Amino acid sequence: MTAKNFFKKIFSLYLWGNILAMIVIVGLLALGVKYGLDLYTHHGQSVEVPNIIHKTYNEAEDILDDVNLEILVSDTDYVKTLPPDCVLEQSPTAGDVVKPGRAVYVKINASHTPQKPLPDIIDNSSLRDAQSRLMAMGFQLGEPEYIPGEREWIYGVKCRGKQLSAGDLVSVEDLLIIQVGDGRRDLNDQVTLVENTNYYYDEGEDEEEKPVRTRTHYKRQEPQAARPTIDRREIAGSTEAPRESSAPAPVAVPSGD
Repeated sequence: MTAKNFFKKIFSLYLWGNILAMIVIVGLLALGVKYGLDLYTHHGQSVEVPNIIHKTYNEAEDILDDVNLEILVSDTDYVKTLPPDCVLEQSPTAGDVVKPGRAVYVKINASHTPQKPLPDIIDNSSLRDAQSRLMAMGFQLGEPEYIPGEREWIYGVKCRGKQLSAGDLVSVEDLLIIQVGDGRRDLNDQVTLVENTNYYYDEGEDEEEKPVRTRTHYKRQEPQAARPTIDRREIAGSTEAPRESSAPAPVAVPSGD
């Protein structure tokens, strides 16, 4: 390529037109991003969050909509003295300055008492542990009912006279009665021994000198059978002479003939 052709292509309108178009496009993209982000983030705009505590949900929604804010329910609770569906808590709180379009999270009062499942405490925990666990969950507890059994051990839970099981849904406003052992056992209660070691009782032991050891199972050893008497004369190939019997020989009695 000659120098004349090179400079001719460098100063051509086609080349510089493309370069100018690229510069314009990049500038437009930069301006679009700048002003677009300002519009999206509401740069330089702010609103004050109004107070919507104890307002009904519909009233709170209208109040927030007037200032270009949204309302979202994050949780529910129950306050007996307040009407249902009223706002108990809000976040951000009243007076905070936020950008338009921000969501305000609220906690709504439930229309009925919440129900929670009864934890697995029956025959599985002591009185102190059960009381701490139930009170932490918000249950109301009455005076424990003591019944024959192991001391401070939970044998049942009653609500309105009905026996409950683990997992039953119970209102937090209902009174729970815990059935706990008083340390005494009824004579009809069946006691199960935990130790299961076998004890072999020897007939030759002196029962008066050795105390009786209590176990769940007893096994008495059977006496060994007597060894059979072997006649040495029946042993094949034996050279030992048979022993003479120590019994006296029969005496011949003469006949009367």
